[in-house]
Amino acid sequence: MKKRQLKWAVGALALVVGATFALASEPTLKVGDPAPKLQNGKWIQGEPVTAFKEGKAYLVEFWATWCPPCRASIPHLNELHNKYKDQGLVIIGQDCFERDEALVAPFVKKMADKMTYRVALDDKTSNDKGQMAQTWMAAAGRNGIPSAFLVDKKGIIAWIGHPMELKETIIEDVLAGKYDVKKAADDSASKQKNEAQLRSVWEAISLAMQKKDWDAASARLPEAEKLVPEDERENLNMVRMDIALGKKEYAAAYQLASKVGEANKDNAVVQNQIAWRILTDDSIEQRDLKLAETMANRANEITKGNDAGILDTLARSLFMQGKKERAIELENQALKVAESDQQEMLQKTLDSYKKGVLPKAQ
Repeated sequence: MKKRQLKWAVGALALVVGATFALASEPTLKVGDPAPKLQNGKWIQGEPVTAFKEGKAYLVEFWATWCPPCRASIPHLNELHNKYKDQGLVIIGQDCFERDEALVAPFVKKMADKMTYRVALDDKTSNDKGQMAQTWMAAAGRNGIPSAFLVDKKGIIAWIGHPMELKETIIEDVLAGKYDVKKAADDSASKQKNEAQLRSVWEAISLAMQKKDWDAASARLPEAEKLVPEDERENLNMVRMDIALGKKEYAAAYQLASKVGEANKDNAVVQNQIAWRILTDDSIEQRDLKLAETMANRANEITKGNDAGILDTLARSLFMQGKKERAIELENQALKVAESDQQEMLQKTLDSYKKGVLPKAQ
């Protein structure tokens, strides 16, 4: 089920690496460079933007309907749109890497007032991958979505990264015309050099974890910690949790899981991913069902009960604790808000709950 793919992703390492860098290759488009021209396809919502106007700042965010982290970032982007649109910020939700572009318009329509900024498809008339995907994402060496580019009032790229990591102070400085783009470019170049070293360490940790050599993975973590930006080091607890689970040190693992949850109280993706891992990972012999319920509840509160995958996680946590009727209620609710590609699996899960049987995780 596409909407739930993060639930069974290979755990913490994938999330930490994704949060730390999403560079595929040496970029030719960098902070401090003039923004490439806009080569959008059909505009799904909002007034089309054909060129960057001096005096306006632009946040171009690359996303797709099938991408769970993209969905998680939409409310945040909408908040930025509402807060800064009258101050000269234009947000463009640039659809890319889309598997079925026919799904985009219905998705945006269903989001309604939760996604009110401009939305455009990519131009694929002469390039199957999309012109924006090539001239922005590929040129910047970005291979992960969501990815965002903040363009200042002079048409210069001021910031590149995950939209959830963009600080409002940066937006405000850009809008006020006092953001130091040269310093940002120097800092970005330094960060990219650091990321090359960090990538090598992550690869070694990942290989050790694949081999279940937990001690070898642990031994490389101090090296990674030195290379990770200080404000991102908390993410390493996700990896430590994975290692502790692998070693079956459950008390330590769940203590780390709680710590990660507390540090990411506003991140529904992280909350849900950990809860689902606790509930479904076949290698786990001791499951902390209450912790899974707490984290799934937190994710559900963040998404206001509108995410079918999260409701499904919460329902499972309750069913596994013997709370059958409440689990059935939540699974029914999940079906009501689910996309068409989710409904068959959710219906099977609901039918199984009604029979009193825990279904195999999908």
